[in-house]
Amino acid sequence: MNNINIEHLSKTALESLSLSDEERINKIKQDKWIGYSQARLVLDKLEDLLYYPPRHRMPCLLIVGDTNNGKTMIVRRFLHLHPPNPNVEGDASIAPIMIVQAPPVPDESRFYNNILNELFAEYRENDRSARKYSQVIRLLKAIKLRMLVIDEIHDILAGSTKKQHEFLNVIKNLSNELMIPIVGVGTRDALRALQTDPQLSNRFEPISIPKWTMDQDYLRLLASFEKVLPLKKPSHLTQNNIAQKLLTMSEGFIGELSRILTKAAIKAIESNTEQINIKILDILDWVKPSERRKAAEKDF
Repeated sequence: MNNINIEHLSKTALESLSLSDEERINKIKQDKWIGYSQARLVLDKLEDLLYYPPRHRMPCLLIVGDTNNGKTMIVRRFLHLHPPNPNVEGDASIAPIMIVQAPPVPDESRFYNNILNELFAEYRENDRSARKYSQVIRLLKAIKLRMLVIDEIHDILAGSTKKQHEFLNVIKNLSNELMIPIVGVGTRDALRALQTDPQLSNRFEPISIPKWTMDQDYLRLLASFEKVLPLKKPSHLTQNNIAQKLLTMSEGFIGELSRILTKAAIKAIESNTEQINIKILDILDWVKPSERRKAAEKDF
């Protein structure tokens, strides 16, 4: 690796430089955890909730932010830090955390189906909700669940007011029966959905994942990204011109930024440039999220 500048790379990224171009590209395509201040704050709050003493009215958390801005990645990271225990000598695995998708409409039975599917449990599709509820409670107690995370919780609003209230009661009953915190993950519409139930809205502490702006936190984020991308030359992503261009292209969404940098790093390897620069960014086949939304709206 003579004549290669390696000071910009983490140890893992440096080790990847010995791989073939194809192998490096596969590494770049893999999910990467990039820690940042707001993510660490959310992880700390989740950690506190996980070890909160059981009581009838457990505190809960609502993680809100725009689509593709890192909410799900944070809770997936938390799950990674607290993996299930196979508990081979016991009757069931021990899983302190479960992440389940909210159904596309606020439907109690479909929600139980999603939980049972996560548990790889057998059930009858046509069983009454009360029967599924009993099965869910029994199995979640068996695995010693301590936190239930409901992703895309804003989908509650896709149903009638009556259905919304019924679904919120399901969430409340699960938390009360199991004496565990519920963590909702969704867009800001989720706040509006929870406000319809005063009891639940008082339990759920909202925490926001804001869009990025041109500040020191954003520059630190770019520096962290640069460290994990196995390129042979430094890209100097924190320099004002490239940092601003990346912010404009991503419109402040971390998911968009990650996709841009992934595509740009691959292009840098394929072109033998070995660094992300303005020229590389200019030739990317990239459409900003707001422009994609406008194009999609025109199609309907």
